[in-house]
Amino acid sequence: MNLKLRSLFTNPYLLLTLTVLFWSGNMVLGRGIRADVPPLALTFWRWAIALTLILPLALPHFKTQWPLLKAAWRPVMILGVLGVGGYNTFAYIALQTTSATNAVLLNSFIPVVTIAISWAFLGKRLRRIEGLGVIISLLGALTIVARGDPQVLAHLNLNLGDIWMLGAVLVWAIYTVGLAWRPAGVHPMLMLAAMTAVGLAALTPAYLWELAQGRHINVHLGSLAALAYVGIFPSFLGYIFYNRGVGEVGASKASLFIHLMPVFGTLLSAIFLGEIPLWYHYLGIGLIFTGIWLTMKR
Repeated sequence: MNLKLRSLFTNPYLLLTLTVLFWSGNMVLGRGIRADVPPLALTFWRWAIALTLILPLALPHFKTQWPLLKAAWRPVMILGVLGVGGYNTFAYIALQTTSATNAVLLNSFIPVVTIAISWAFLGKRLRRIEGLGVIISLLGALTIVARGDPQVLAHLNLNLGDIWMLGAVLVWAIYTVGLAWRPAGVHPMLMLAAMTAVGLAALTPAYLWELAQGRHINVHLGSLAALAYVGIFPSFLGYIFYNRGVGEVGASKASLFIHLMPVFGTLLSAIFLGEIPLWYHYLGIGLIFTGIWLTMKR
């Protein structure tokens, strides 16, 4: 039984699914607490909390694996700036001025951008059935975001926040593809600790600038709980799971799970807000799972 549980919780598809569940809550939370926690503060303290959790697991490997990590300083620096410093900052800034609907909609294009980058720079191509799965899954995500009405998509207006979100999409797609260049032989926790330290170093000047502008955290139980959530689940656990999943199934397939964000948004709304799913939710969820199944089908 223990062996079965262990294999279940190391299954890359389960890890990727849990990751997107954590990130779905993060997207909603980032929009909900924007008045109490400025975007750069949210990103900085999110990763400061995560680093305190990562270090005890990473330090035992530091002495023996430091030469490997040092030799691969370029990909470590790039991945840290993109995955830790870049995507989260852009997304939180975007949520200051765009709706959660627009953010989730634009975020749904991460798999498409990831596949395009993998094709253009790595020469990786999807099989026909995998490409069909990506298209069907994307249609499912759009169905939920548009509430089953194509006119909703037609009348969406891009604002400055949406431009930031498009930047976040591009950054995350590059990060996902770039995980292929992680140094071999470096323990995942040490790698994550190094990336997080790099990201925090890159964030510090921007965070100090935000403080100089007079933007501070409104400290209360709700804001502290939100910081704890984003530090533990989307950051600490989410990145461990995502990096492991990408390593197991590849960038293109792993990024496809981003399409589950509207699904989890629907489920979380039903559980915590009492919002009853409508026909387009079920249609969208069905399309997303069909697309993922086709893409994973061997």
